[in-house]
Amino acid sequence: MGFFDGLKRQLRSVIEWENPQPNALFERWTDNGDEIKNASTLIVGPGQGCIFVYQGKVQAVYQEPGSVNLKTDNIPFWTTISKFMQAFESEHKVGLYFFKTTVMLDQKWGTNSLIKYLDPRYQFPVGLRAFGNYSYRIETAAAFFTNVVGGQSLFTSEALRAVIVARLNQPLADFLATSHFSYVDIDANREEIADGVREKLAAIFADLGFTITDFRIEGTDFDEDTLRRINRIADMTAEAQAAQAVGLDYAKIQQLEALREAARNEGGGAGMGMGLGAGISFGQNIAQAFGNNAAAPAAPSPAAVDPSEKLAQLKKLFEAELISAEEYAAKKKAILDAF
Repeated sequence: MGFFDGLKRQLRSVIEWENPQPNALFERWTDNGDEIKNASTLIVGPGQGCIFVYQGKVQAVYQEPGSVNLKTDNIPFWTTISKFMQAFESEHKVGLYFFKTTVMLDQKWGTNSLIKYLDPRYQFPVGLRAFGNYSYRIETAAAFFTNVVGGQSLFTSEALRAVIVARLNQPLADFLATSHFSYVDIDANREEIADGVREKLAAIFADLGFTITDFRIEGTDFDEDTLRRINRIADMTAEAQAAQAVGLDYAKIQQLEALREAARNEGGGAGMGMGLGAGISFGQNIAQAFGNNAAAPAAPSPAAVDPSEKLAQLKKLFEAELISAEEYAAKKKAILDAF
């Protein structure tokens, strides 16, 4: 068997990339060693290319489908026989690296760390994660081979994904910082963000010999600190809108709610004293909120506020759960008694 293998190596070869692995981008042809005989035929199939490395240098890049006769200094039989002092090994080494020229579609990506930037609207730090898909094509095979593959026998799409993701965070962070999108604008502008990031990536990857033909953001997520800030803003916004809907002042509602919570905090002797003081203050603020001037000596004038308006405002506070049922009943009775 060894004799026939040795004999085969002396013959001119027909070299082609048959059944490449689905994830292979670059793969070295090794079926007949690295002493390719002169006038061997290289066949380049559709969607393929081949880099011809001879004596350690890139001699040619073939990207058009067809056949090529390779020229080397390895003469069949004679070169091997003449290299007796080198253990029949020729110094005229050949490397043939096949690669794919097709567009590699629907490759998945995801940020490998948080992207941090300052929200331009609310002025708080945002921690963002994103994921999506991209497509790419080897544009300059010699540059890609030299700068990325580096002579590896097999270079896969997974290996290139690691290269892309490692360089993704900074362009995305830079674009978000200059685009002035608040966190609430991210999802609505994912297409614009993706286009901006793709332009930034194009400049980075051009020197490496490949180009991103498509880049998409499928989804985003925020870290816990950002979500806590977002939820707080959402709660405050909802409360303010609810107060406005019932015709109440949001700042006054917050003040009354704080006083009521303090009045309920009656744990321990000191707490009881503080609760009593807060309760008195709460009652005073309730009175002020409804313009209670019962203590004033002046007699009510025709222009005095209609008690029904006070009762209506009091009911809104009760329905908003800012006063208890007991407080509502007591204040209602006070308004009716004053009338």
